[in-house]
Amino acid sequence: MTGTFPNISISTERLVLRPLDEDDAPALAEMMNDEQVGAWTAVPQPYTEAQAHRWITRYAPAERAAGRGVDLAVTEFLTQRLVGIVQLARTDWHVRSTELSYITAPWARGEGYASEAALATAQWLLGDQKFERVELRTAADNTASQQVAQKIGCISEGVLRGACIARTRTEDGAWTEVRTDYIVWSLLPEDLEGAGDELADSGGFTSFSDWN
Repeated sequence: MTGTFPNISISTERLVLRPLDEDDAPALAEMMNDEQVGAWTAVPQPYTEAQAHRWITRYAPAERAAGRGVDLAVTEFLTQRLVGIVQLARTDWHVRSTELSYITAPWARGEGYASEAALATAQWLLGDQKFERVELRTAADNTASQQVAQKIGCISEGVLRGACIARTRTEDGAWTEVRTDYIVWSLLPEDLEGAGDELADSGGFTSFSDWN
């Protein structure tokens, strides 16, 4: 059984999550060239505006049409500035499970945007879309991503040893690959109870408005 994610927009107090648009290409390319993105993702480095345009116009629509996942731009509600990306991938429509990942632009870190966007997406998936499981995988040394998983109520399930390829800079400034572990996290519908309250208490966000 295969489904397709709808073209949706999700609103929170501070953010709007929406499909990527061609106008996002310059900001997306700038975000993807950040050192932390280079270290913890498989995004090509350097990352060009042409590659961003292909992602927006070809890859993202193809993934959604095939039912494999969806890519959402995370924008500030007031400024409409692109502050991150939320991606769903490896979706299993029979099991009603998908893998969630997120990237935050360097200029938007420290604001709780990743937690707010990830939790909004999980609430939409486990509520409106009737999914039964959301999975996250974080590299063993990527503490910032692990903190997001913890903030939104994820349960740590264990370690996939040697399953992740990260990157680090060599002395001459080039990237080199290093093998590390994945920590696997999950969210089930019952795990979401109180997650929004905890984020509000920690200053991550106040409350969610209705879905668009």
